[in-house]
Amino acid sequence: MTITKNKIVSFHYSLINEAGELVETSRERKPMTYFHGANNIVPGLEKALEGRSEGDEFQVTIPPEEAYGERDDNKLQRISSKHFKNPKKIKPGQVLAVQTRQGPLQVTVLKVGRFNLDVDANHPLAGQTLNFDIEVTEIRDATKEEIAHGHIHGEGGVEH
Repeated sequence: MTITKNKIVSFHYSLINEAGELVETSRERKPMTYFHGANNIVPGLEKALEGRSEGDEFQVTIPPEEAYGERDDNKLQRISSKHFKNPKKIKPGQVLAVQTRQGPLQVTVLKVGRFNLDVDANHPLAGQTLNFDIEVTEIRDATKEEIAHGHIHGEGGVEH
């Protein structure tokens, strides 16, 4: 079976940044599982998995525009510290969830001032070329319910 639209795919990965540092790996836990064709993973990785088979192992380099996008300086913001619980405990480098009109947003704290926090709402990997080592471990057909709902049910997915 090959990876095409409406397949449920499990794979192990190691993500290495431009500096050659290991950012994340699934090798010590269960493989990542996703619904192929539902835009649930970065576009460049989904493209690289298209047509692959169970047992395939490969490496792929994904440019920023096919991963988490380029860095956007408009996503650097100053927020009043009154919007946070215990602002004195917040440290630079910390990742926080901020409530916005569009819903929750993950930000990285850049600087903590007396009355404000400077934060970065870019994805931490924005602007970076990503290198993946991939091993496809399982492929199956999505069920009619999974196709209708647009997500995985059961193991590795969301139950509704």
